[in-house]
Amino acid sequence: MRRRVGYLLVLLGALSAAGSRFVASAVSPDTVLGVSAERLAVTGLLALAVVLSTYGLYLVVGQWLNSRLASKRRQHDLRNVLRLGFGLVGLVGLLGVVTEQWVGVLFSLGVVGFAVTFALQQPLFSLIGWVYIMVNRPYQVGDRVAIEESKGDVVEVDFLVTTLWEINGELVSSNQPSGRIITLPNSVVLSSHVKNYTREEFPFVWNEVSVEVAYETDMEFAQETMREVADDLLGDEMERRIEHYRRELAETPVELEVQSRPTVNVVQRTSWVELKLRYLVDPRRGQRTKNELYERILHEFNLYPDRVMFPVGRNR
Repeated sequence: MRRRVGYLLVLLGALSAAGSRFVASAVSPDTVLGVSAERLAVTGLLALAVVLSTYGLYLVVGQWLNSRLASKRRQHDLRNVLRLGFGLVGLVGLLGVVTEQWVGVLFSLGVVGFAVTFALQQPLFSLIGWVYIMVNRPYQVGDRVAIEESKGDVVEVDFLVTTLWEINGELVSSNQPSGRIITLPNSVVLSSHVKNYTREEFPFVWNEVSVEVAYETDMEFAQETMREVADDLLGDEMERRIEHYRRELAETPVELEVQSRPTVNVVQRTSWVELKLRYLVDPRRGQRTKNELYERILHEFNLYPDRVMFPVGRNR
């Protein structure tokens, strides 16, 4: 539908441009504010032709390219690039038609741009930040990120700002959406750490479930039980993800041993032992997976009260 509208607008733009060639003979030689009616009519039609044609081509080209991109992230980035490109072309064309000084328009835009550099430094840095985001991809639409004190899912990357659906914050915890919207200037990526939890190449993170047990616990049995519970829930899927992870590691100079299945680490505390189950998970399912693992582990532990004991006392 948008492509058809685009073709229609391009056709109307062409008709407006063609009509400007014949309007002179039909317009009276009177002047309006010192400008001939003929000049006003011709300029108006040409300006309309530029606006209609530019917007029509934007719709046609954008729809054609979007149809060849399956990713909504790529479609979003493409839309912003086309908006900027066709906007600049339309602005130059409109000013050229109105002033009839194409070289002067380009020179004036250069002078104005130089002045704007000093007058609007922060918006300019944000625009540079947008270019950096488009080229280096620290994040894109759909990613879960943490930037400075803000954390959330990226829903929009505009020329000047990035919009997040907030996760955590002062209202909620456990990586849950708060319902608030966060708007950040794109310039922050030039001077701040960006943590991306769902980068396109490998959208998974490591997570842990901690269970505290008494020193009298059969540690070997407890660890094996936790591994079996996690393996039953995540094992095969995690192994496939780890193979992908290893292929990525092989392309870097980093040498790292990665376990294919969930593992358990032991941390000794003053009066209890902390068993930490480590596994790979989709960050958006992190809390839900942690809850399910914790419930299953406690259920299994409670079946063997003689082998798994929990710490008691106020010093816990």
